Amino acid sequence: MSSLSRPQRIWKHLRREWQLYLMLLPTVIWLLVFLYKPMYGLQVAFKDYSIFRGVAGSPWIGFEHFQVLFGNDQFIRALKNTVIISFYSLLIGFPMPILLALMFNEVLNQKFKKSAQTIVYLPHFISSVIIAGIVITAFSPSAGIVNTVIGWFGMDPIYFLTKPEWFRPIFIGTGIWQEAGFQSIVYLAAIAGVSPTLYESAVIDGASRWQMMWKITVPAILPTIIIMLIIRIGNILEVSFEMIILLYQPATYETADVVNTFIFRQGIQAGQYDFAAAAGLFNAVVAFVLVITANSLSRRYSRVSLW
Repeated sequence: MSSLSRPQRIWKHLRREWQLYLMLLPTVIWLLVFLYKPMYGLQVAFKDYSIFRGVAGSPWIGFEHFQVLFGNDQFIRALKNTVIISFYSLLIGFPMPILLALMFNEVLNQKFKKSAQTIVYLPHFISSVIIAGIVITAFSPSAGIVNTVIGWFGMDPIYFLTKPEWFRPIFIGTGIWQEAGFQSIVYLAAIAGVSPTLYESAVIDGASRWQMMWKITVPAILPTIIIMLIIRIGNILEVSFEMIILLYQPATYETADVVNTFIFRQGIQAGQYDFAAAAGLFNAVVAFVLVITANSLSRRYSRVSLW
């Protein structure tokens, strides 16, 4: 048993590993400056904020902004749209990277495999502005490829991006196309960690590739799938702000306006910083509760969790 006290042991450890902590220091400073220091401004959500009085000088008004927020029809609409878009993105988009990873794992031709992976990874590295431009061009009523194909069947052009009922399918499909390939890297890395001896034993037992995939590969990467699902649930209210801003317009606000765009309009365009801060804080609290709940349920029923 060491005779050193706890502070002495900590100091001894710091002196021995000071190079590692020195390398960690820039990241710690970044976290403090850009993530923790801005939390001081969260009190704006509970104040009648004035840029002339500042955060400290503005008077407290308690939960008044939240009462107005939950009585605001535009916010309720934005919250509803956010939940619907996130739910379908999770339902349809979350399995796609897993399926891609499983399919890539079954490809034996390495040249074809690398070429296909490059093609599906590429959209992730393209700017959202360019992606939005591609979508707008593809669905253009005059020269878009989609309406061109529709014209081949004798149908009239459809103004997709001005019709509220088409915005969600286009947005969700664009998100899957842009991110599914890159997200599959996580699952491919998990698959690479599966012991080859398991597959060898399965081959000796006469298992087909389909059976090996569902009996060995999927169970082996299940902890990774659960962890990624928990993270995804925590971001369920974080719909891609950039893509929404670039694609939506007043004609599609009915189905396209989300919490982040509502905060942008209220805070940046209308100058209601306190009201927008209240909406942002609500967004963060809901995300925190969802992560805690999903993690607790996962730990209880699957023994896999983030912490």
